[in-house]
Amino acid sequence: MPCSGSGSRRQASRTWTSSARCPPQGCGFAHDGENEGHGGALVTNVADQNQLPAWLSAARPDIVLMHFGTNDVWSNRSPSTILAAYGKLVDQMRASNPDMKVLVAQIIPMNPSSCGECARRVSALNAAIPGWAADKTTARSPIVVVDQWTGFDTSTDTGDGVHPDASGDRKIADRWFPALTPLLGPASTATPTVTPTPTVTPTPTPTATPTTGGGCTATYKVVNQWPGGFQGDVTVKNTGTSPITGWTANWTSGEERVSQVWNATVTQSGSAVTAKNVSWNGSLAAGTSTSFGFTAAGSAPAAPQVSCTAG
Repeated sequence: MPCSGSGSRRQASRTWTSSARCPPQGCGFAHDGENEGHGGALVTNVADQNQLPAWLSAARPDIVLMHFGTNDVWSNRSPSTILAAYGKLVDQMRASNPDMKVLVAQIIPMNPSSCGECARRVSALNAAIPGWAADKTTARSPIVVVDQWTGFDTSTDTGDGVHPDASGDRKIADRWFPALTPLLGPASTATPTVTPTPTVTPTPTPTATPTTGGGCTATYKVVNQWPGGFQGDVTVKNTGTSPITGWTANWTSGEERVSQVWNATVTQSGSAVTAKNVSWNGSLAAGTSTSFGFTAAGSAPAAPQVSCTAG
């Protein structure tokens, strides 16, 4: 974990429990001892040098939050090399605890003045993470992808284009929290007689007919660009009064061609672009939203109008 993660851990540690405490280390932040920081670390080095098993033995976690790869991207390690390291670390986690739950971040953007290619490299890594996670996840030891990239602005959420400031720390913690909370289990598990009441646990009936009153909107924005390419983000929101179980977004492009996508399945025929939800983000309760990102070759256009269809 690079130094930039320490600030976010100060926020996210409010939800973190551990059977062992690790002394403060890394970047010199004062934190509660239940988290580790390893300044300047590369995930590829940690994997190659088998550093993780000793850390797991000391802490014996049930859940791991992993935002790892920033320094590898800066060092121009390829996405396939980074993901191979991810895979080795997950194997070591499962050897330590077969029921390990793993939250893996699509890492925050990078735009340092000394690395003109870093923004594109982060996009390439993030685009590959969901597919890797889908192949690696198991029912006993699930891997949950947490989108830390979308909505994070290096100009306002970092001090140098890389390391989060207080605003960035808060955004990172706010993305970890909803993904982590379900894995901690309901607070009422010790008194299960409370949970079966209909007023607490909704019946599954509404999800059987989710399109009634359903509708969605989609908003397109360009969040990064470089010579010959750019990065876009589309936010899909359920504007209806009932849940939806899927969505499709459509827009008309100019000369640009979509090249990489994460958190959606995108097809392009000429100027017509169609994006459909993937398995983990199609179900949206009324009023909630999700987002997907992509990179494209060509000049960034003025944001086009995007239509959205629920179901």
